[in-house]
Amino acid sequence: MKITSIRPWLIKSDASYWGEYLFVEVTTNEGVSGWGEITTTTKLANRALCTILRQIGVAVTGEDPARIEHLWHKIFRSFTYMGSRGAAVECVSAIDIALWDIRGKVLGKPIYELLGGPVRDEIALYTHPNQAKFTSKEAVVREILDIVESGHTALKFDPYPQQGRSADGLPREQRDGYLDGSMTRKDEREAAELTALIRETAGPDVDILIDAHGRFDVPTAIRLCRSLEEAGQIDWFEEPCPPESLNALKQVREKVSAAISWGERGHTKWDFVPVLENRLADYIMPDVTWTGGITELKKISALCEAYYVPVSPHDAAGPINVVAGAQVMMTVPNFYKLETSGWNLGKYDHLIDRPLDVSNGSLKLTSKPGLGIEMDRDYLQAHEIELG
Repeated sequence: MKITSIRPWLIKSDASYWGEYLFVEVTTNEGVSGWGEITTTTKLANRALCTILRQIGVAVTGEDPARIEHLWHKIFRSFTYMGSRGAAVECVSAIDIALWDIRGKVLGKPIYELLGGPVRDEIALYTHPNQAKFTSKEAVVREILDIVESGHTALKFDPYPQQGRSADGLPREQRDGYLDGSMTRKDEREAAELTALIRETAGPDVDILIDAHGRFDVPTAIRLCRSLEEAGQIDWFEEPCPPESLNALKQVREKVSAAISWGERGHTKWDFVPVLENRLADYIMPDVTWTGGITELKKISALCEAYYVPVSPHDAAGPINVVAGAQVMMTVPNFYKLETSGWNLGKYDHLIDRPLDVSNGSLKLTSKPGLGIEMDRDYLQAHEIELG
């Protein structure tokens, strides 16, 4: 069996928070195809990745798709002198997921059976409220109760207003090209009040996870985390500062008592080693579509296991993102919970051949081979964004 093409599918979709998904299909000369995903948070990044993927496709055509580790390194090392992190490893991620999908289909096994077999029967989830519905206190209560009543035992939200948004909805750092890392006292107070309301509504048995989205400077991150500790119990404070400086993360770590979660912008096992060695995070949250795919997520999880640090993948884009992370977590002893973008994942139904079963707050994978899902090619073709 040989790889015949790597095809990016950039799809317009209202189901995506960013308005589009980027899927990747790897095809072979024996008619078996595999699917990956690489959806990013900006349209510019998605389009740049499509261009890179096409060039990678030329380089790996004719390769054996079963040589997953070999292809991971071949692609990754091709970018050494221009930076093997970021865009390069995101492309590796999507292709790696697709290669595992192919391998599972060829062998007639789900991916988790190829990674050592399951250590659990289902995947516990944490999810997000739809904050667009937070138009009143009553609306917040209703949204949180919907999550609790769905069976989820953990939820995550960002209580901080995006300061300086323009008419096109872009936060200031994307519009003006810089991040000042600040937060007004008024917005800090309102964030604490919202967090207290959500804790009161959810009750004492639901984990409350705070996402700072890596956008604060050191003193602001410390202040904001402390204010939430005072407002009500929180179970982690995620990405206090931008990911470029681990020294900034260390300063925050030393001044707050809340558990720190880090890793959605970490690329490959090498980014996670200093975080673990320096005890900078209580939870590690790699994204399978950004950190190096199924191959690398399994290795990062093993590193974390050696430090007794729980792994909680950041999986909040499309259905492949969720399922690929779940396939690995079926085999990981030190697993906490898997992220989803909403408690009801029916928004994915039009993209895939069968709905995902997330009843009672957990994902039930099937025993179908590979990822266990197939993309709806007719829908993809009808909604593909032409790039020229």
